[in-house]
Amino acid sequence: MKRRGFLQNSLAAGALGATPAQAQASSPAEPALLEEHGGLVIERAQSGRPHEGKVLAAIQPHSDDIPIFAAGAVFKLINEGYTAYLIRVTNDDMAGPGGIASTVSANERDNDAVGRVLGVKRIFDLNYNNHMMDNISRAELRARFIFLFRLLKVDTIFTYDPWGHYEENPDHYVTSSCVEAACWMAAGGKDYPEHFAAGLQPYAVKEKYYFARFQQRVNRIVDISSTVEKKIDLLIENKAQGPAGERGARLRAQLAARGQRLPLLGDSDDAANRAYIRQFTLARDAALGRKHGLAYAESYHYIGPPENEVDSYVRQNVVAL
Repeated sequence: MKRRGFLQNSLAAGALGATPAQAQASSPAEPALLEEHGGLVIERAQSGRPHEGKVLAAIQPHSDDIPIFAAGAVFKLINEGYTAYLIRVTNDDMAGPGGIASTVSANERDNDAVGRVLGVKRIFDLNYNNHMMDNISRAELRARFIFLFRLLKVDTIFTYDPWGHYEENPDHYVTSSCVEAACWMAAGGKDYPEHFAAGLQPYAVKEKYYFARFQQRVNRIVDISSTVEKKIDLLIENKAQGPAGERGARLRAQLAARGQRLPLLGDSDDAANRAYIRQFTLARDAALGRKHGLAYAESYHYIGPPENEVDSYVRQNVVAL
């Protein structure tokens, strides 16, 4: 899909203005809001597989959303033990080369490649029409997400922020609002009893990593320095759309036709593609990383499991009989 002004988008993390020294503390900005979901935290790579047995769902309206905004963090969590699933909501029929049929086919190939490189267990394509999701039944989409969350026992989701500002694309805001509602409803014991008749059980999604194209409230910076090369591998697979794919090779060929070369692009198409992505597509990740003393980073509004006040009080105050 068209990424208008992608490289010029302001860094979402700037809304908090925190420094690495403040990484484990709440920002002085908006204290009442930050109290609910926590202050700014820098999440770094962990050794071993501390998340073994957990499940994440990377949910994207289009084939290039997770590669652009969340691939580094998803790779990180997979390295740490998560089993991952990829859910693409549209068929991308409005963003890509040629006519409608070739566009859909090209994006399906890209999405399959994204799932393969990402290392997901399975891909689910929901096949709604691109750019038209404000005209669908949101109750239907929400129910489909609830079914998948219960079926797969999803603990953690990645998707667009339903509360991100200035989002123009209906596919983004419809998908994210339905995901958010589904995360809550999937834990209920009365919604969609036919699921239980089929052998499913209520299941609570415990963590949400929300990303945004434009402004959002950020309380989590994920250090992706250890997975940035894998993110580049993934971005190369988005050949039909997105600000990556084979653009480096195309730019190299265009310059050569004019008798010119750009040293940045190296001496091969592969080198050109990787250099283009590192210089341009990852400019946002690099700038965010520098701000927090990291090589590369991604920003999120993170919502973790709510603390049970009764359990917390008991744990802190219980005494022996």
